[in-house]
Amino acid sequence: MYAMIDFGGNQLKVVPGQKVKVFNLNKEEGETIENKNVLLFADGEDVSVGRPYLENVTVKLEVVRNFKGKKLMVFKKRRRKSSKVKRGFRPSYTELQVLEIVK
Repeated sequence: MYAMIDFGGNQLKVVPGQKVKVFNLNKEEGETIENKNVLLFADGEDVSVGRPYLENVTVKLEVVRNFKGKKLMVFKKRRRKSSKVKRGFRPSYTELQVLEIVK
């Protein structure tokens, strides 16, 4: 059993028990989230596709931890202008565990 969900502009394939990394949600650890934006649900032989979302399927997720990712470098250069800018930042992420897919 798996589902495709729309989460923060990203489409994710989730399976119960799986851990998923998404952009920061500002939720505390241990908090439970319900996602109703399910695009596709497959259970063995049956496959349901939403237009755009399925109405009777939800995915329950639990916040495992909040953390920062690896440092990303942003470099901007304007040719013939003697202008260069180099900056770095660490994006914040939230790790979620899929508890169950409820139909």
